[in-house]
Amino acid sequence: MRIDVPTTVDRGRYPGAKTPWERDEWRADALGWAERALAAHGLRETGTRKVRLRPWSVLVRLCVEDGRTVWFKANPPGSAFEAGLTEALARWVPGRVLTPLAVDAARGWALLPDGGTLFRDALDAATADAADPHAWEEPLRQYAAVQRALAPHVGEIGALGVPAAPTTALPDLFDLAVGGNTALEPDERDTLRKLRPRLVDWCEELAASGIADTLDHSDLHDGQLFAPEQGRFTFFDWGDALIGHPFHSFLIPARAACERFGPAALPRLRDAYLEAWTGDGHTRAELRRALSLAWRLGAIGRTGAWERLFPGTADDLGGAGDPEAAYWLRELAAEPPL
Repeated sequence: MRIDVPTTVDRGRYPGAKTPWERDEWRADALGWAERALAAHGLRETGTRKVRLRPWSVLVRLCVEDGRTVWFKANPPGSAFEAGLTEALARWVPGRVLTPLAVDAARGWALLPDGGTLFRDALDAATADAADPHAWEEPLRQYAAVQRALAPHVGEIGALGVPAAPTTALPDLFDLAVGGNTALEPDERDTLRKLRPRLVDWCEELAASGIADTLDHSDLHDGQLFAPEQGRFTFFDWGDALIGHPFHSFLIPARAACERFGPAALPRLRDAYLEAWTGDGHTRAELRRALSLAWRLGAIGRTGAWERLFPGTADDLGGAGDPEAAYWLRELAAEPPL
């Protein structure tokens, strides 16, 4: 491992987060693995090494001799499945995800190529006049196609360690999240517990919709996909992924689009996303109803993502990310905009 590489460290809003980067032995092991993986591809690191530390990942940007950027990513135990999942997705849906240069699935490590322009950056680069409120339509169509393609692989996805959150299990997950969250005020906890009978009804209705579980990215905002060329999108960062109802995935991109373009964009984005399911005998009205239910219930999956932190970090964040998880629990009581 080269020890003379200039290095910068970014801790963002989490200066006290505990990650393995602080351990000399782990750091030497991880960077040595990355160096050997680069060498296997005829690459050698050069330039400044940029480290991004968060409670949910260690991300290292490595510059290589040909001017390209390569990324080393390490996940905590709770989302260590991402490395193996990324490798499998590259086989199952090639061209729709990043193809890793190397993976150590047992340790949750991956070496990834740069994916090009982030979709968020492409949106930011558009002038106010050129900004298209329907820019999310094509990425949502392509993402839905990915979900459909992955449905036959659900058993293999589960075997990789991806957690399952089937619709029938959501009431129990809700109980655990509400009961264990210390950031909720007593009146908020009471409101959520009174909501439970309706939540059970929503789950039963959604489960009866006849739409098979598949992979839910669970955090598909505009910084989680690349737009490397016109009309093509690449999806990445699967550390929050779940096996569950596919329509839960619409929650995050819809909120991102709503924040940027306003709620008027949502109906067209909803229908673009649902196109992939219109050939299965479901009416548009049935699909729209299922998506409205999934929008609300998807908040339960978001609470679980905050449990997948590096050991020792949870207490610094208020107990498994309690404030963030509490935010999503509160969203359950809000009426979906669609």
